[in-house]
Amino acid sequence: MSGVAGRYATALFELADSAGSLDQVADNLKSVMDMIGESEDFRRLIRSPLYSAENQAKAIGVLLKKAGIEGLTANFVRLVIKNRRLFALPDIIKAYQTLLSERKGIVIAEVTSAHALTDDQSKALQDTLNTALGKTIEVITKTDPALLGGLVVKVGSRMVDSSLRTKLQSLKVAMKEAG
Repeated sequence: MSGVAGRYATALFELADSAGSLDQVADNLKSVMDMIGESEDFRRLIRSPLYSAENQAKAIGVLLKKAGIEGLTANFVRLVIKNRRLFALPDIIKAYQTLLSERKGIVIAEVTSAHALTDDQSKALQDTLNTALGKTIEVITKTDPALLGGLVVKVGSRMVDSSLRTKLQSLKVAMKEAG
C-alpha cells in the first residue's frame, strides 16, 4: 500500500486488528461507502475543499450517528477530516477492504455492468471466477448505463472488458481504417 490512502488504511487496519474488530470496522466502512455512493451531496462534501474541517466534521458526524457508526471507525473518520484528507476516504475504504481480503485469502473482483445483476447472475459470475482463478473471489458490483451491455471485470491488475460500448468503439475504429 502506498500513497495517502494506503498509509491511512494500513494504520486503521493495524488499529482494528489490535482491537479485534477488523470485520466490524469493515462493515462500518461499507456503510460509509454506501452512503457516499447514494448521495451526490455527500460526495460533494467529501471532494470540495471549500467546506471547512469543522463543517465537514459536523455534517459527517450527524450522518455517522444516524447510521449507527461509532467507536474506532467514527474516530478514524474524524481524524481524516481533521487532517484535511477527507477527499481520500473512498480510496482509504477500498484499500482497507483490500488489506482485509488479503488477510482472509480472498481476491476482490470489481464487476461493472450496464444493469444491476440479479443474485443468480452474481452467484454464477462468482462461481465462474472462483473456478477460472482457483481462488476465493469476492465480487463487488457497480452499474454504468454507458456500457450499454456486457461486463467489465477487474481482478487485481487484470481487466476483461466485454462491454457492448467497447465492442462498438472497436468496430468504429476498424471501419475508419477500412474506409
